Amino acid sequence: MNTQELKNFLADSPPSIVQLEIKKHFEALSDKEKRYAHYISRASVHGTRITLRQVSPESEDIYDFIIELHKSFNGDWASAQKKAGITDQDLKFFLEYCGQFLGNCGNYKYFGDSKIIPRCDEKVFDALAALSPKAKEHYEATKGAIFPTQEPGLMHLGFPDDGHLTNYYPDSTNITKSDIIAVGDFLESKGLLVENTRLRKTPEGIFEVLLASAVTSIPSEGSDIGKETEFVIEKGQLEGSKLRIVFGDFSKELTLVAENCKKAAENAANDIQKDMYEAYAKSFETGSSQVFKDSQRYWIRDKGPSVESNIGFIETLRDPQGVRAEFQGFAAMVNAERTRAFGGLVNAAESLIPKLPWGTEFEKDKFLSPDFTSLEVLTFAGAGIPAGINIPNYDDIRQTEGFKNVSLGNVLSAKAANEKIPFIRDEDLEVFSKYRDAAFEVQVGVHELLGHGTGKLLQETKPGVYNFDIKNSPVNPLTGKPITTWYKPGQTWGSVFGSVASSYEECRAEAIAMALSCDFEVLKIFGYGDGTPDMDNEAGDVLYAAWLSMARMGVCSLEIWDPRSTKWGQAHSQARFSILQCFLSAPQEFCTITHTKPDLSDLTINLKRNLIPTIGRQAVESYLQKLHIYKSIADVETGVKVYNDMCFVEPEYWGKKANTVLDESSGKVELKEYDASCEGMIKSFAERGV
Repeated sequence: MNTQELKNFLADSPPSIVQLEIKKHFEALSDKEKRYAHYISRASVHGTRITLRQVSPESEDIYDFIIELHKSFNGDWASAQKKAGITDQDLKFFLEYCGQFLGNCGNYKYFGDSKIIPRCDEKVFDALAALSPKAKEHYEATKGAIFPTQEPGLMHLGFPDDGHLTNYYPDSTNITKSDIIAVGDFLESKGLLVENTRLRKTPEGIFEVLLASAVTSIPSEGSDIGKETEFVIEKGQLEGSKLRIVFGDFSKELTLVAENCKKAAENAANDIQKDMYEAYAKSFETGSSQVFKDSQRYWIRDKGPSVESNIGFIETLRDPQGVRAEFQGFAAMVNAERTRAFGGLVNAAESLIPKLPWGTEFEKDKFLSPDFTSLEVLTFAGAGIPAGINIPNYDDIRQTEGFKNVSLGNVLSAKAANEKIPFIRDEDLEVFSKYRDAAFEVQVGVHELLGHGTGKLLQETKPGVYNFDIKNSPVNPLTGKPITTWYKPGQTWGSVFGSVASSYEECRAEAIAMALSCDFEVLKIFGYGDGTPDMDNEAGDVLYAAWLSMARMGVCSLEIWDPRSTKWGQAHSQARFSILQCFLSAPQEFCTITHTKPDLSDLTINLKRNLIPTIGRQAVESYLQKLHIYKSIADVETGVKVYNDMCFVEPEYWGKKANTVLDESSGKVELKEYDASCEGMIKSFAERGV
């Protein structure tokens, strides 16, 4: 790998570390609510090592190396620098690497899946490691994996037989993509959900499904699929292969997670919260996904809590196959003032859904009105913090029981000091800077509620039973003919669309946000304008900022594209680039990108503001209709082709969180906050004691 290529992987200098403002919201809680939040926070951060181990084989040792160094000098990095004999710049680059490693909970970027490489020389790490025997032990255990690899493919997460790295298939150098898919098909036929699993292939060719659980052997009541743990695959390319379920992946961590969930249950505000956290605890103890699904049912019913939370193996964005989930957990306080706007959006949802470009046959029979709150994050343990969340991800629950939405307010408003804003024309900078936060809040609200919250999957729910009229099948609006495909028994959206499912769904949700942001009644709900279409008032400014922001994010997404492997490193980035392509393909030069310099350093977005409600909206809705219909009818072949075509890259374009501390004697909880710096980031992790 040459020097120019290596630059793409270097740790940011300076990194963006921002304070998530939470103190006033935390202090407003009662003592019992503070304890509830504290135990949820502790349960979440005890999963840190799970996430580290899911990211890469070396991440946990890098983490221990950083934490041991901090402990050995009690956070006095100037003293460590002096004893190690390194320069100011050496220390600066080292701390910047540590800050980004901790922020991403691993040495691969959460937003990009590319390796983070320190800017300082390996000798700097050697010198610092020599100061602490324990730190040195962990440093040597990384076996040089902190630094660039000889094989370029290992600089990205992905399938092993594509030359990439992943720890969802640990110690399995001989496992292939076709093995992974075939095992997935077998487990689907048995009814075992795989979100909380990893997969190992032994040298003898035996497949081991590593089930995340505190227990290390099958519970007395059995697993979700009975008391068998050993199987022989009966058909397909792996016919005759042995497979066994191995309990106890992440056992130590999940024991601590479950213990804190039980303590949270003891401090719950009501029976629903108590039942929810008892279900969490049982699911983490036993590895039961069915019990975890029960926790999510309770979560949906826990309406308007003062402390909102969720924890578990949730998002499948980083598993190369797109079905296994990364561990995450959060505790947050509700912002009642901003929640009112989201409540207005929920109330308007049933009048907005018919404005989307598909008929009732492709929409849920009944919109299940969800809870939608604006939250201020206390703790978000995992590889990255999203701006909004719409869960649970289980199709059967979403389609018939509902879901909940949250917007993370102090994440939306967090900005690094002196942040540069490239790609925006000088004449647009004032409007963009003033209204981008407002625009992003509207975008996130519509994206989560109506983006992820709409749509019907046409299914054969069990043999011979359909959730649509099979004798008078719905007409596909794209062909004018009755549909010929649908989801078969046992199939899910994720299992059918596989690795593209996450990005495809994010694109569908973003497209819905772009389309409905053009509805001035939506802008009125958030406090902009009176509902009258007018591109020249404040509501028009918010709408323009929203579309400019999406176009800009599409351009920025190219940072996450690897031309060598033609691989997108993050689902949202791929989705946003796809929507940028949609903007660019609209008629009347609706959106253009210009530059005069060969290195594209003056690249600028030109968007025709007056055409957004007409030409822009029509282009997005045309693309959205395709994405939605192909998803609804399980037409994976056509849907993936359309999506991938819109993600093709032309050759020319080749937060730090607070902690809580419990005083065991008084039962009171103190909030502890940290400086917005690399040193503060390291200290915040070190004091979690995980």
